[in-house]
Amino acid sequence: MVQYLNIHPENPQQRLIKQVVDIVRRRGVIAYPTDSSYALACHVGDKQAQDRIRQIRQIDNKHNFTLVCRDLTEIASYAQVNNDTYRLLKSLTPGAFTFVLKATKEVPRSLQHPKRKTVGIRVPNNVVVQRILQELGEPMLTSTLILPDESEAIADPYYINERLGPVLDAIVDSGVIPYQPTTVIVWDNDFPEIVRQGKGKADFIAQKGAK
Repeated sequence: MVQYLNIHPENPQQRLIKQVVDIVRRRGVIAYPTDSSYALACHVGDKQAQDRIRQIRQIDNKHNFTLVCRDLTEIASYAQVNNDTYRLLKSLTPGAFTFVLKATKEVPRSLQHPKRKTVGIRVPNNVVVQRILQELGEPMLTSTLILPDESEAIADPYYINERLGPVLDAIVDSGVIPYQPTTVIVWDNDFPEIVRQGKGKADFIAQKGAK
């Protein structure tokens, strides 16, 4: 039975944060808030939970998950970060960005792009997920909560419960979050490039295809 947890968006209750983390550690799948939408998450090393997320979203093995991280130190364990990359990440995190970076050996091959060997990284500007990650002590595997018959992520946690309650282990309710896709920045060559403009603003970076 799903645990429906009302967690304050600005002052998260620590006992509820611990409940969420315990569920993740016990191979659970959760719905949780970010700065751009609600998303699904599980433990990074849990293949069974990953498959459950794929089934919920009806996505195949070609879909790349993202690692949601707490800070720059955590990012550096999973992505190759040089001085230029560090400065960029420091200026844009936390925020509504997804960074596609070269993966380190810490990232399972199943989570890397098969050809480019890259991994998606997020550091959301959201107090609740930051507290979850702090308590967990490691990243989570995440995917935006967009269902196959929807074009946008579900904004209302009550609706998440109606649609997905039977197949989730926990729903973190921190209020309605209107869907605004993240800005996707790819850095797998010598310079960063925006491949999708979303909520995050980084006007100093060129957009793909721009002249």
